[in-house]
Amino acid sequence: MSVALMSMEKDIPLPGPVHVIGGGLAGSEAAWQLAKAGVPVRLYEMRPISGTAAHQTGTLAELVCSNSFRSDDAESNAVGLLHQEMRLAGSLIIAAADAHKVPAGSALAVDRDGFSAAVEAALEAEPLIEIERREIAALPPDDWDSVIIATGPLTSPALAEAVAELSGETSLAFFDAIAPIIYKDSIDFDKAWFQSRYDKIGPEGDGKDYINCPMNHAQYDAFIDALISAEKTPFKDWEKDTPYFEGCLPIEVMAERGPKTLSFGPMKPVGLTNPHDPDNKPAAIVQLRQDNALGTLYNMVGFQTKMTYGEQKRIFATIPGLEKAEFARLGGVHRNTFMNSPKLLDETLRLKAMPRLRFAGQITGCEGYVESAAIGLLTGRFAATERLGKTPNLPPPTTAMGAILGHITGGAMEDTFQPMNVNFGLFPPIEETDERGKRVRGRKRKQAMSARALKDFGGWLAGIGAAE
Repeated sequence: MSVALMSMEKDIPLPGPVHVIGGGLAGSEAAWQLAKAGVPVRLYEMRPISGTAAHQTGTLAELVCSNSFRSDDAESNAVGLLHQEMRLAGSLIIAAADAHKVPAGSALAVDRDGFSAAVEAALEAEPLIEIERREIAALPPDDWDSVIIATGPLTSPALAEAVAELSGETSLAFFDAIAPIIYKDSIDFDKAWFQSRYDKIGPEGDGKDYINCPMNHAQYDAFIDALISAEKTPFKDWEKDTPYFEGCLPIEVMAERGPKTLSFGPMKPVGLTNPHDPDNKPAAIVQLRQDNALGTLYNMVGFQTKMTYGEQKRIFATIPGLEKAEFARLGGVHRNTFMNSPKLLDETLRLKAMPRLRFAGQITGCEGYVESAAIGLLTGRFAATERLGKTPNLPPPTTAMGAILGHITGGAMEDTFQPMNVNFGLFPPIEETDERGKRVRGRKRKQAMSARALKDFGGWLAGIGAAE
């Protein structure tokens, strides 16, 4: 597509193209947002010329793992709220999902083929978008002055290596295990307590940086037996040859190595004193570490797992203090590629080491189809704003888009960063009270946060329109 193509509305040349690498949900959404802003796009997709181990077709926006976009409840569910924000922002992905949804209760599930075909047809019909079917196997040429890399968790090895070399050998991570994350306010502090091992004070800590949950000998022995006998999620055929990283073993694999492995490893009870029962030394202690800047989410240290979700909930509920724990994310083990985004990316998702490159989708460390598409939407808008000579305006942190963006670009801890779905633990707290003056909780609190988010998101969109 010629960069000298003239606008039909204004007799002025269009800006130069933005190059989008990757035709998945994030790349497709980014390309759509750019074009709708009047910016030409060159969209590169390596399929079907070069395939992946997971994709089955060469269609843009192919859904690989599930046909579900999860809950569509915009009043009390964070992902449903994200759906609604994307609708308000003119999302192609959500529009195609709405047009091809299938019965799934309160979830937004779609017909896979119809959904992907609709996305591809819309992009092909857009005159400002040119689609090229070829692999970009290295860093883009220097004359590509605005690039969005949206290559997903199955980024081609050649491009992944190129990005890793540019950003630092340890910055592009290949991982195979994630640990569960728990909402802090669901932990029972009549049994749990705050303390760092040996009361050590870290650079930003106070000696009470961990939440500790004790186990006596009977509880620990039963826990080990449950881990070993638990039902595990099987690997897909294309994952079976992926080795475990020794430093990131699933907790049930460690348990199989011997009954004392965990009590000498991530569950060691040394350097800690239970204030609820100071005279009895626990057999083991489960530690949880703060996972976001707001302090609303805590990660179960060393608890990466391949157990099924049902087994995780059942077995982890036997841990004292976690009997009623609510999970922002359950654990899992799978092959993936993601960046240490809080360290490497700026607030508009540009690579600090090379600002002409932006990143979108799961490679940034957001988890899930909807989150990937939302980050694609934002990168498209940010790149378009820059292309038009303006400064990008960030969505408020009180919105779903602002919350997930803030998490992956600075809200999460650099040294423990792992992929995350959108959830209310990423939002700033809300001090909403009921008619009796008591702080609202549960569903009412989520509804209040959703109402605040949609109000603030509407204001953000109106502000962008006024600026334009």
